Amino acid sequence: MPSLLLRGGRIIDPAHRIDRVADLLCVDGTVKRIGAKISGADEVLDVAGLVVAPGFVDMHVHLREPGKEEEETIASGSAAAIAGGFTSVAAMPNTEPAVDTQAAAEFVIQQGRRAGKANVYPIGAVTKERKGEELAEMGALVRGGAVAFSDDGAPVQNAEMMRIGLQYAKMFDRVVISHCEDRDLCGSGVMNAGVVAMTLGLSGMPRIAEDIMVHRDIALVAATGGRLHIAHLSTAGGVDLVRAAQKRGLRVTAEATPHHVALTDEAVREYDPNFKMNPPLRTATDVAAVRDGLRDGTIAAIATDHAPHAAEEKECEFVAAPFGVIGLETALPVVITELVEKKVLSLVQAVARLTAGPARILGIPKGTLKPGADADITVFDPKSAWVIDPSKFRSKSRNCPFAGWKVRGRVVHTIVSGKRMDP
Repeated sequence: MPSLLLRGGRIIDPAHRIDRVADLLCVDGTVKRIGAKISGADEVLDVAGLVVAPGFVDMHVHLREPGKEEEETIASGSAAAIAGGFTSVAAMPNTEPAVDTQAAAEFVIQQGRRAGKANVYPIGAVTKERKGEELAEMGALVRGGAVAFSDDGAPVQNAEMMRIGLQYAKMFDRVVISHCEDRDLCGSGVMNAGVVAMTLGLSGMPRIAEDIMVHRDIALVAATGGRLHIAHLSTAGGVDLVRAAQKRGLRVTAEATPHHVALTDEAVREYDPNFKMNPPLRTATDVAAVRDGLRDGTIAAIATDHAPHAAEEKECEFVAAPFGVIGLETALPVVITELVEKKVLSLVQAVARLTAGPARILGIPKGTLKPGADADITVFDPKSAWVIDPSKFRSKSRNCPFAGWKVRGRVVHTIVSGKRMDP
């Protein structure tokens, strides 16, 4: 493989506290050296004025394959990931059939390799068919390559099943990713319960429905010693619960999505189904709390919850539309525009939440530019201004809540194992 030299960029590697202008040399698919005035590479990229970061890691995507390839495939989702600067993605198991067997996990990995773009890691189901009734074959899933377990898209409503799942996952040193939602409390809700929902005449999903499940799952971690990760944390109460659990020394982590830190339930006033997601957009108070959680490290990862839907599924009345929005190709600019430029996070903190944080939670050897590490690299211009246009996305779907936004932050080069996969 030809060697590659990135010359003169601002290298940010939060995992090893690197933040300086330097050259970076890649040889045989790995990071060989970081230093000044390196020479002798087969290919040289001038990246002066740009940020050179570890390849972004998205620990929460829905690639829809197998079962709903009209919405997304592993190949198209991988292409969208590369366009957004993500060199590694972890695919949720709510496919048809669910990823609840060794063969299903191996299929995801094989399709990712065939696509030849981003690294694709499967997440295995906690329960068979994600029904919450019988534990999936966790050992077989680990052998098949599963890096975590989740019934995402559905909570593990039965507390005893969740307790057993945490215990078994602990045996394999895997984290359980929890979709925290009490479905009895949410009922037929389609947006956040509150003043806006009342004004619009839409049924609401109360914040307590999320908070109760966060509280329950943290209590189960205390009882089992397992590892818990809260997906798409969206409420002020949930942030407080996770922060308190971490102070107690419990192995609890959390992620936030770009849409939950950039939008509130006020966005639903136009009844646009592209603002319908689960958990729903919350209030300004919740957004501020989630931002605080990202700032102080309570929330260690930014994940997109990339959830593609065919156009006809979203082109209907708000109540009938499915939950979910895409996010792989807009995560960086939204994070730069809403968090970095507004002084919520420093650029180094933002990179950490997109790289070292999710990689550490999943336990995968990514998210760093340490010599010897895989040369998965994202080069971006934090000052580049542009307008988000979903018609130009690599994803097969267009259900984006940020269409028309004027943003800053654009990916320039995406490199996987030393090979350029530029968007």
